[in-house]
Amino acid sequence: MTQPQARTIAAGSLPPQPIRRTAVLAAVLTAVLAGCVPALPRTDPPAPPPAAWPADTTVRSEASRPLPAWPDYFTDPTMQALIRTALAHNADLRIAAARVQQAQAAAQIRRAEQTPLLAGGLDATRLGLPEALQPLAGGRVLQNYSVTLGASSWELDLWGRVRDLKQAALENYLAGDAARHAVRVALVAQVAAACLALRESDERIALTAQTIASREASLRIVARRVEVGSASRLQLTQVETLLIQAQALGAQLQQTRAAQAHALQQLLGTNDPPPTPLPAAAATLAPLQPELPSSLLSARPDIMAAEHQLRAAQADVAAARAAFFPRVTLTGLLGSGSEELGGLFDSGTGVWLFRPSLSLPIFDAGRRRANLDLNAAREVEAVAAYEKTVQNAFREVADALSARDWLTRQLAIAERGVAVLEERARLATLRYDAGAAAYLEVLDAQRDLLGAQQQLVSARRALAASQVALYAALGGGSDVSDTSPRQSR
Repeated sequence: MTQPQARTIAAGSLPPQPIRRTAVLAAVLTAVLAGCVPALPRTDPPAPPPAAWPADTTVRSEASRPLPAWPDYFTDPTMQALIRTALAHNADLRIAAARVQQAQAAAQIRRAEQTPLLAGGLDATRLGLPEALQPLAGGRVLQNYSVTLGASSWELDLWGRVRDLKQAALENYLAGDAARHAVRVALVAQVAAACLALRESDERIALTAQTIASREASLRIVARRVEVGSASRLQLTQVETLLIQAQALGAQLQQTRAAQAHALQQLLGTNDPPPTPLPAAAATLAPLQPELPSSLLSARPDIMAAEHQLRAAQADVAAARAAFFPRVTLTGLLGSGSEELGGLFDSGTGVWLFRPSLSLPIFDAGRRRANLDLNAAREVEAVAAYEKTVQNAFREVADALSARDWLTRQLAIAERGVAVLEERARLATLRYDAGAAAYLEVLDAQRDLLGAQQQLVSARRALAASQVALYAALGGGSDVSDTSPRQSR
């Protein structure tokens, strides 16, 4: 092989001279621009969770089991039916589910941007030209037919900008899905608490109705005694006052119950009135024992949502920084073209196009820098939001644990108080019947007894509500009915 032939072969094995020059120029400009790209902002990591629960809460040291699913925790059939109705019709939950679908579609759009978009085309053109434009050929009709398949403006993700945008969209989707689960947990707890509150009103109304009936009977007895002269008008007005107080309390409780029933209907998402009887405040609720504080980070859906939002903010910062580098896009197509439709696929009619494009950011009046600063500030906000969510979660658990402990003591005190006041009312009645005490003593004992009975019912409901709040604060347990798809990373 001669030396000129060798040079010819060597030259033919290299890219054409213009492409080589463009590649060298792009490499030089990239190196220059890389020195001007700002570094990623440094953001302090979120604060670690506390190592132990507050000292004023009673937490056993032995290991606890995972939280049960809500059907295993709320065992009353009526309450379970109401919760299922709410999960099927509640507007807030449907809004959260729609937002998850939106975020999932956005993530799929971002993922599709990583692959070339192939499009096929069929084009037919007929152009008539007058004789004045073609004096030698005379007027004629030009026609052209083509079939093409190609990719248009596909960005080579050399710096990870498209990948980071896809990751941000994916994290937003996962955050939305965790937020939807948080709405489910909150909804289950709200329906259960609303049922307990409505049942409390029913019990208090029943106690008040019994008291009203008893005082109406007492009023008739005292009125008869006044007629025969064995009682005074003062005693009659005292009995009437006590009856009016009980009737006023009954009306207030009826108003409260109506508002609670309306609130429960809104949670259920239906116009049907709640069924009766509702589960009592002492309904069977499994005892709960929280695990280590760090377990909340994987159990609470709102914490997981905040974590995904933080990761999305970090991916947005990386994508904003990648915007300082050049963008390389490719456009290409293959096809066939001919002046005759019948010869469209004949030999020698092939057409092709390969068009690389390099976009070099030089001057944009500070837009890219401002966009990087904006996303960096959002990352700082996401870190603070994550820390606040974690702190709020630990506060809710601590409050629920403290409420459970102190309400247990309050319930025991209330039960002793009712027992004492029942005995007091009995003794006051005996003293009055024996003529050893005025009727005012009996009225005071009955009034105090009614208040203590009302407080006892409220204490039972409050203790059960604290257990519901603790269940929600610990993450709400697994939900076997929740079969939403999880997108992998």
